[in-house]
Amino acid sequence: MVSREEQLRALPSVDALLSRLSGLLEEFPRRLVVDEIRRVLAGMREEILTGTQVNGKQAEARVEAALRALARPSLRRVINATGVVLHTNLGRAPLAAFEPVLGYSNLEYDLAGGRRGQRDVHIAGLLERLVGAPGIAVNNNAAAVFLALNELAAGYEVIVSRGELIEIGDGFRIPDIMSRSGAVLREVGTTNRTHLDDYREAIGANTRLLLRVHPSNFRIQGFTARPELRELVALAREKGIPLYEDLGSGCVVDLKPYGLSEPLVSESLEAGVDLVSFSGDKLLGGPQAGILAGKPELVARLRRNPVFRALRLDKLIYQALETTLRSLVLGRYEEIPALAMIATSAERIRERAQSVASRIPGAEVVEGQSLAGGGATPEQTAPTWLIVIRTETPSLLQSRLRRREPPVIARIEEDAVVLDLRTVFPSEEEALIQRLQN
Repeated sequence: MVSREEQLRALPSVDALLSRLSGLLEEFPRRLVVDEIRRVLAGMREEILTGTQVNGKQAEARVEAALRALARPSLRRVINATGVVLHTNLGRAPLAAFEPVLGYSNLEYDLAGGRRGQRDVHIAGLLERLVGAPGIAVNNNAAAVFLALNELAAGYEVIVSRGELIEIGDGFRIPDIMSRSGAVLREVGTTNRTHLDDYREAIGANTRLLLRVHPSNFRIQGFTARPELRELVALAREKGIPLYEDLGSGCVVDLKPYGLSEPLVSESLEAGVDLVSFSGDKLLGGPQAGILAGKPELVARLRRNPVFRALRLDKLIYQALETTLRSLVLGRYEEIPALAMIATSAERIRERAQSVASRIPGAEVVEGQSLAGGGATPEQTAPTWLIVIRTETPSLLQSRLRRREPPVIARIEEDAVVLDLRTVFPSEEEALIQRLQN
C-alpha cells in the first residue's frame, strides 16, 4: 500500500496538469480550466488525508470529466416508462409542444393601444371560457393558496375541517401555509367526520373565509362524513362569507370514461363556490402554475395584492400555459400529452407493447395498471399492458437504463423490470428498444 506522503507527492502540480490539458483550452476558458484543476487536486488531497488510496494519474481524467459535465445540461429529457402519467419527479404533466418566442415579445405591451399592458391578458380570456369565471395564475398551487389566504383572511379566522388539513409532497402542509399567510386557522369537526353545524357554530365576528380542501392525495374510508358542497355554499351565502375551495388537481375535462373520478373546476364554480384554486401541471396538463378563478371582485382583489407580483409567472410559463388552455378550449385534447395518455385504451397499449416486446430478447407482455400520479386520484388506476423483463439483477438493469441517453425510467415489480408504454411517446419507442437491446 502506498503511504499517504507518497500519494501526496505523486499529485501533479497545477501547471503540469494545465500543460497536459492544453487541448481543452480550445473549448473552455482558461480561468475555468485552472479553477477546475485546483478543485480536483484539492479533492484528491482530501481523499488521501482521510485514508482513501488515490492514484495521481487520475487527476487529468477527473478534470476533463468535470469540465464535460459542466458543459452538459443537467435538466434533460427522459423516457418515462413507469406508467405514472403525472410523475412528480419527472416534471408531472409532460408539456405540449410549443415554440418559445425568441427575442422580444409583447409580454406586457398592448399592441393595439401602444402602451403598457398586463401579462395575464394572454391567458385571461381562455381561462374564463374554460371554467366560466375570471382568473389569474401564479407560480404553483401552494402560491395560489398563500395568496388567497393572505388577501382574504390575513389577521382573521379561516374555518376548515380537521379532515382536510392535508400534507402533500415535500412537506407542504395546509396549516403551515395558512400560518405564513397571516390567516388564523380555526379547525372544526374531527379527522373522519365533520358536519355542517360544526362550521355554523364556529362562525364568529373574526371569520373571514370558509375553506374546503379536496383531499386529492389520500382517501379516508369507513365511518366518515363531510357536508355536501351545496350545503357549504348555502351556509356561506347565509353568513355573507366567501367559500374558497382548493381543488388541487385542476380537472377541467370529464375523465370518468377513462376510469378517473375527480371533481371538475367548472362544477364547483357553477355550484356557487366563490373562489377555487388548482394546479396547472396536474390534470390540466400544462406547466407548473397555480390558478385562481372565481368571483370577479375577489380575483380583482388578489391581483392588486403586492404578493401577486412576487408570485407571478415567467413569459415562458405563460406561453406554455396559453398553449395548453387554448387546446382545452378548442377541444383538442389529443394535443395535451397527459390527457392523451390517460385516454389511450388498454387495447392500443397492448398492441404497442407486443410490437416492442417482439424485438427485446426474453420480454413478455402481461396485464397491469397505470397510475395518474402527481398527488391526484389516489388508488384510481387504468388498465394497461406491461412489458416485463426478468433478470437475475433487475436493479442493475434499471440502473443501466437510467444511465443511457436519453435515460429510461422504469420500475421493478416482483423481481422484474417493468415498462408501461402508456407514458412512452410512440416517437420514443425506437430509442427505448435500442437501449434495451444494448
